[in-house]
Amino acid sequence: MTATSEQAERFTRGSLLRPLLALAAPLVATQLLQTMYNLADTFWVGRLGRDAVSALSFSWPIVFLLVSVGGGIAAAGTILISQHTGAENDAQVSHVAGQTFVFVAALSVVISVVGYLVTPHLLALIGSQPGTAIHEMAVTYTRYVFLGLYFLFGFFIFHALLRGWGDTKTPMYLMVGSVALNVVLDPILILGFADNPLLAWLGLEALGASALAATGFTGLGVEGAAIATVFSRGLAAGVGFWLLFTGRVGIELSLSDLRPDPETMRKLVSVGGPLSVEQSTQALSVTVMTALVALVSADAVAAYGIGSRFTSLVWLPMIGMGMAVETVVGQNLGAGKRERARRTVLLASAILVATFVVAGALAVHFAPAIVGVFITGERAGSVVNHGATFVRIVAPTWAVMAVFHMINGAFHGAGSTRLSMGLGLLTMWGFRAAAAAFLVVVLGMGATGAWYGIAASNVAATVAAVAFFLHGGWLDGVVENDGDADATEVATPAD
Repeated sequence: MTATSEQAERFTRGSLLRPLLALAAPLVATQLLQTMYNLADTFWVGRLGRDAVSALSFSWPIVFLLVSVGGGIAAAGTILISQHTGAENDAQVSHVAGQTFVFVAALSVVISVVGYLVTPHLLALIGSQPGTAIHEMAVTYTRYVFLGLYFLFGFFIFHALLRGWGDTKTPMYLMVGSVALNVVLDPILILGFADNPLLAWLGLEALGASALAATGFTGLGVEGAAIATVFSRGLAAGVGFWLLFTGRVGIELSLSDLRPDPETMRKLVSVGGPLSVEQSTQALSVTVMTALVALVSADAVAAYGIGSRFTSLVWLPMIGMGMAVETVVGQNLGAGKRERARRTVLLASAILVATFVVAGALAVHFAPAIVGVFITGERAGSVVNHGATFVRIVAPTWAVMAVFHMINGAFHGAGSTRLSMGLGLLTMWGFRAAAAAFLVVVLGMGATGAWYGIAASNVAATVAAVAFFLHGGWLDGVVENDGDADATEVATPAD
């Protein structure tokens, strides 16, 4: 039995619960660690004051917008590899991995250059005022991220390829080391050595006040946050590619796999293009929401940034399980097991709805305390008030969104990325942006209107996704079964 056959056995036969949880648990941990980059940046930059936090709130939608293009192609690699693995197409697994690496690496260079050049203009478009301290800090942070985009993309590619194969533990281990490095570098590069809270927590106040402080290094502010993130991610990417090229993770790349293949790249674009549009749509929606909230006040923008980051933290089980659904559905469709793929979505949805009913209730109860963790200094009270209202309005819709993410994960795993893209466009523009703009601009509800727009779009998106899921047209794979797996599903007690 080949390595691909053994891998396919794990997810296409036997219990559904075990493979889902086996994939999802490391994915949740990896996403938690991924969020730690942003949370660490937000926490330590928050020590610099409200303006610095607002700068990051303006910056991240722009970064996410252009990064999503490469992320879509990397996710196409996940889909193709998962289906080829399920179909036991051994040679195609390594070939698709190599082509994904080449295509996304080249794309990252282009995006990096474009992103660096247009950063000031894009920030101005979403409400950042040129000439202000907030704008200058946002430009600096964003440009540093784009300069290191190749290294950021590197780990995204490694994670996507291993996820499609069904190995979510190795990326998690690499992420642990990367985040640990970032957590250490952030306070040093942002604040310097003198009066550094990290040194106090480690019991090294005297060292910070003497030997290290004597260097005169007082920190780089938001610039330091960007440098720490790029460096730590780049190191993880380097180790990841070493693992791929030495064959230590099941997938083994060779130089021949890196030779550009127009047919495979067309498939990557065909599957990944709609994903890029979908992810870009999400980023654009965040950008538009930031611009709408900026019409209210800078405090509201800071609250939106904090609320969004907290939501992304709480949603980690949802995101991780959605990625697990994507892999399990992809491998089962590759093996011809359509009904098993469908049951995967139902099982995952049931688990998460129960989880997020409880999580939403707790978030509503503790909303002010939660937001207060992320902001100190002058005007903190106003930011906390806006942020607490955000949590109280949006958190009750988390359980509904759990269903949406499981269904969308299934669409991704099936390669039905045009359907997923259509849902994304409808949700973000037809529901969220339009509703929020009406409530904020026309009815004058302020930041509260934006929060209600987000909540309403969550419900509408799930209703639309359920309708398409029940229709069943998504249950077709995008690769041919060339291996030994039976392309016709045979129901057995084990399935």
